[in-house]
Amino acid sequence: MARRALWGVLAAVLIVVAARAFTPRPAPSATPASLPAAEAPPVLGTTPAFDLTDQNNRPFASSALAGKIWVADFIFTSCAGICPIMTGQMAGLQERLPETVGLISFSVDPERDLPEVLRVYAERHGARYPRWRFLTGEPEEIRRISEEGFRLGAAEAEEGPIIHSTRFVLVDHSGQVRGYYDGTDPAAVEQLVQATHTLLEQG
Repeated sequence: MARRALWGVLAAVLIVVAARAFTPRPAPSATPASLPAAEAPPVLGTTPAFDLTDQNNRPFASSALAGKIWVADFIFTSCAGICPIMTGQMAGLQERLPETVGLISFSVDPERDLPEVLRVYAERHGARYPRWRFLTGEPEEIRRISEEGFRLGAAEAEEGPIIHSTRFVLVDHSGQVRGYYDGTDPAAVEQLVQATHTLLEQG
């Protein structure tokens, strides 16, 4: 009888030990001091000065972005390929990033993308004015901004659609380019979101 009781106690102990061994243990809570600080993205260049017109036919100059973090892209409203994808991703950024982060979409087809055309396009994609502006201007000025300013190619092909970059450009408070991200790739856009929050945290 005593032996049976002893075996019963041993079995109970083994069950408890086994249960503890296979029960997931909570990870130790991380304190701010124990978390590695995210590195700010490097400076890749300086944004160009510009003076253009937005979707509400109002003048908009680069000086209005001084002291702000902002994201830029280059699209055109009649594009049926990558532009709707890019604009959809920008609409997502409008929801995910703080209101203080500006959004700028330059039209690479300014001769057709007049302010009223841009306004209809912006409204169709849920752009909230004045945070998200769609800009147009003289063709040579747009080309200068894209190629010389942001170092992104843009050209009108002899046949077929306008050729332009799919990249989103992250700009810091000082007007410096801090990153290029593929606006058609959700993973790259996620990196942009993280980099933007890092810049916001580091001021």
